[in-house]
Amino acid sequence: MKTDWPQLDYLSWRETCAALHLYLQVAGKYRLAHTPWLNHSWHATFYVTPRGLTSSPIPDGPGIEILFDLHDHLVVGTSGDGRTASFPLGPTTVATFRDDFSRLVSELGGTPTFDGSPNEVPNPVPFREDLRDRPYDGDAVRRFHAALMAMDRVMKAFRTSFLGKSSPVHLFWGSFDLAVTRFSGRRAPLHPAGIPALPDDVAQEAYDREVSSAGFWPGGNGIDYPAFYAYAYPTPNGFRSAAVQPDAAFWHDGMGEFVLPYEAVQSAADPDAALMAFLVSTYDAAADLAGWDRELLECAPGRPAAVRPPDARRNEVPAPSDAPVEREDHGAKGRYRTVVDGHEAEMTYSRAGEKLIIIDHTEVPAALRGRKVGERMVRQAVEDARRDGVKIIPLCPFAKAQIDRHPEWQDVLRGA
Repeated sequence: MKTDWPQLDYLSWRETCAALHLYLQVAGKYRLAHTPWLNHSWHATFYVTPRGLTSSPIPDGPGIEILFDLHDHLVVGTSGDGRTASFPLGPTTVATFRDDFSRLVSELGGTPTFDGSPNEVPNPVPFREDLRDRPYDGDAVRRFHAALMAMDRVMKAFRTSFLGKSSPVHLFWGSFDLAVTRFSGRRAPLHPAGIPALPDDVAQEAYDREVSSAGFWPGGNGIDYPAFYAYAYPTPNGFRSAAVQPDAAFWHDGMGEFVLPYEAVQSAADPDAALMAFLVSTYDAAADLAGWDRELLECAPGRPAAVRPPDARRNEVPAPSDAPVEREDHGAKGRYRTVVDGHEAEMTYSRAGEKLIIIDHTEVPAALRGRKVGERMVRQAVEDARRDGVKIIPLCPFAKAQIDRHPEWQDVLRGA
């Protein structure tokens, strides 16, 4: 519902935001110091809960969990032997927060040892030496948490349509972003690293596999407003020019990724749908342009209490090639369409001359993903082009990726 998405004004609470970021770094570094390494630093993140942000259990002492309660504005620690300790979140200094946090861990039977300097912030000051007074805007923090709850819901729904390796939806305290990442299953080239105040080996391990990632920043990181982002590593050719949704999304040259202002989602008639469109369209562009094996990696979105049909049952489904592909030509514009199990897929094109067409968009419903419906429409366009002596410009990333995978189709490309 629209009320799930509060207004966020980064400039009005940026000092509180910066303070909360550093407090999470203190707790995150404690988790990092006591938890075995998990691929891509997943062992050090926080997770959204109805109360705030939690570390999940940390293997120190009797087992300790840290909760940032963003409703009652407390840091709450619980231990495996039943102990509880807490202290308030409010105006303070980072140095005082660090001391309060260390005492909390000790009260719970843990060992408060961890690295003492922040990561991924400009001009980092060691926690013990950061004596600057920091404000605390409780109302802004509550709105931030409400926004996290809303986007966590959508990002988790997005995650259900992927069978390959995928990260949890989690918050990285270094860059202070809520993120979800999909993996193609292929190795990536060595990342150049060079991220401020982050060891190069950490950055390089984080990106040693090919990814499509999306997330949210409350502000900062080169922009002074809250925004969603999406990127791919390595960035496939043509990614920055891909058509993504909704209309407010754009390619940010300085950041090298797509950006969607939070306000465009919050003010949309259906904010959940607007964010989902951004997540899906940016992933589609990355996966198509990089040639991911989407049939193997994807499935229909999950539904409550509905078991996903196992892949072994795909043979029980009529082959996509059995569904006829129809062509509708209206002179300057046209489309290919097919209907499978009541779901319509389409691929649109425009004429750029008597002997040249431009394939500009392909839309396949999620329920038909993995059934080669899109490939079937591209195949039909190639066959028609050969018959009619027409050349094709595949501006659509999906169509281009399909033709790139089939050398035997490339005779219909302009210039071939």
